[in-house]
Amino acid sequence: MFVILTSKPGQFRTEAVPGVNPLETWEYLFYGRPKATFVIAELVDTRQTVKVRVIDETTDPGADPVINHVPTKFLERFDTLDAAHDALRKLAHFGSMDLSIRKQ
Repeated sequence: MFVILTSKPGQFRTEAVPGVNPLETWEYLFYGRPKATFVIAELVDTRQTVKVRVIDETTDPGADPVINHVPTKFLERFDTLDAAHDALRKLAHFGSMDLSIRKQ
């Protein structure tokens, strides 16, 4: 089982935790500018409840960052790595807009 973890620099970042094995990192480009990073990760044991860390990057400098622990059950799951790739490709196509993804 696979999930996609999303990070948006300057807004928030999502971190894998034990039980969530990162496999690939992809960068989302909007008119050639990086806007987000996606990590395709494998859920090691789907019977356990695992919570990924989502860190708010908009916190004032010097203040403790806001950290949320989000259960993976709320993330869209994909049966195969190819299905996760297809989901990313769909994000990079909308009409005639200049959108793309590239593997890191």
